Amino acid sequence: MDSQTSQASQASPSPHSFQVDLRGLVDLLSHHLYSSPKVYLRELLQNAVDAITARRAEQPDAPARVRLYVESGSGGSGGSLRVEDTGVGLTESDVHNLLATIGRSSKRADGLQEVRSDFLGQFGIGLLACFVVAERIRVVSRSARTPDAPPVEWTATDDGSYTVRTLPDEARPEPGTTVHLVARAGAGEWLSEARVLALARDFGSLLPYDVRVGEEAVTDLPAPWDRAYPSPATRRVALARHCHDLFGFTPLDSIDLAVPLAGIRGTAYVLPSAVSPAQRAGHRVHLKGMLLTERAEQLLPDWAFFVRCVLDTDSLRPTASRESLYEDETLAAVREALGERIRSWLTGLAAGDPQRLAAFLNVHHLGVKSLARHDREMLRTMLPWLPFETTDGRLSLEEFAQRHPVVHFTRTVEEYRQVAPIASAQGVGVVNGGYTYDSDLVEALPSVRPGTVVAELDADTVTAHLDAVDPAEELALAGFLAAARSRLDPLGCDVVLRAFHPLSVPALHLDDRTARHEQARADAEEQADDLWAGILGSLRGSAPRARLVLNHLNPLIRRISSLGDPELIGTATESLYGQALLMAHRPLRPADSALLNRAFIGLLEWATHSDPDPREDDRR
Repeated sequence: MDSQTSQASQASPSPHSFQVDLRGLVDLLSHHLYSSPKVYLRELLQNAVDAITARRAEQPDAPARVRLYVESGSGGSGGSLRVEDTGVGLTESDVHNLLATIGRSSKRADGLQEVRSDFLGQFGIGLLACFVVAERIRVVSRSARTPDAPPVEWTATDDGSYTVRTLPDEARPEPGTTVHLVARAGAGEWLSEARVLALARDFGSLLPYDVRVGEEAVTDLPAPWDRAYPSPATRRVALARHCHDLFGFTPLDSIDLAVPLAGIRGTAYVLPSAVSPAQRAGHRVHLKGMLLTERAEQLLPDWAFFVRCVLDTDSLRPTASRESLYEDETLAAVREALGERIRSWLTGLAAGDPQRLAAFLNVHHLGVKSLARHDREMLRTMLPWLPFETTDGRLSLEEFAQRHPVVHFTRTVEEYRQVAPIASAQGVGVVNGGYTYDSDLVEALPSVRPGTVVAELDADTVTAHLDAVDPAEELALAGFLAAARSRLDPLGCDVVLRAFHPLSVPALHLDDRTARHEQARADAEEQADDLWAGILGSLRGSAPRARLVLNHLNPLIRRISSLGDPELIGTATESLYGQALLMAHRPLRPADSALLNRAFIGLLEWATHSDPDPREDDRR
């Protein structure tokens, strides 16, 4: 029997309830779930607004008021806060089931399921946020559903204990709820009148009910983007003032973000100065009028980094902390819809207001280029407007393509800098594709401008556009060229003689990415151990080598080519090589730095030996 009893006991364990340490939970809320103690006021406003929403679902003509009263403590600091609403109220049973049960929300009660979507809060933990600033919470409530029931008082402290009692009718004659907070030590400032008013306005300016702190109005409806203005100019001025008050800058322009099907209303403000594409802008999002977050980074597509948004939504889903948005299909759809609104604004400027578009692109062309990379229609629309650095100056791709039968481009800024003066002098047009997104857009040009020829400019193309030297003259300089090539061969660089403009350029260093990669591989192979040297050696390819193009028309080159000393020719060639690297803004390898130092010392030695100090003759 004992064995059977033991087995039965093991098969049917007795149930137990979780024990919650309220102090630990408050610490968790204050340090991990919520970013700041200020959220306590948002939760109080949320509960009050939801209570009014619940009552009005059953009694449409019920009053809709929220009042906050501050009583100062010693020294002018906040001592206590009283929040009164005309909401649905609670019975004694509701108090036990809802206020004293963590995680249970009245928004999930059976009687309210049909209007749950109208509520701000969903998680049943809001009132606990008040313990972040208060040591005691007292709630006095009277139910609108059970008007004969007496008012009920619920008093809780942060040690996890609470008491419940009924009160006389005069304690709360009308339905609704009053919440009393008593500040905890060190948190009185959060309950000061100035702070409560500032937080209430920040969180609740778009709430649909009459909310006041004392006699000071909190709500400011309709929202700036929903107001009627006498003219578009007046609207722009008003929204610019709103942006300055909200974000601290005067915008270049504002973009209407109304998406009725998604329950979105708001505006996007265009930043007046350029920002990095990597800088994620924080946007202000209100949920049914209540400020949810001012750091919603995922609200817009990545390319729209040039705007800051403020909007109100009925459809987006908050996280449990109600300080960010839940990433789901609804948010993805809203993000796409808002992106389309910004696209439409851009195309509208291109079609009807080129002056405003030019002002915008002067600051934010990078954002539009990012969009145009993936949106061919946007590229086609912006083609006459987007600026690019070219050998003809700062032009749009459309204008550049009209001037040149072949649109040559470089992939890096360094490549552009080394060839731009030379190519321009030879009549070759080049686009600098080294800036963010530019090479991608140049390569996409034929897809939106049929018949356009696009070609990457490489060392062979540049060299082919330079004039060849008369064969007899080049043959006469064979010794000079041999000495020069011998000196640069260890650096993986050939020497070529050409005639080109401008005459002031003595030498031009040309390479391409393939040649640089091959040189980097060779440098690594030289410094590697036997195993890695073998591996790197197996990767050796037949890539073209870099080349130093000497300008036969330059007077300095002509003088150097007449030298007869091979050692001096080599030193002069190293100097020309180093100068060409510096002119091209090419990063110097250790071998290049050593060469420059060696060439400088060599030229000094040659100069001092060829021009003896005249004082030596006097001494002799």
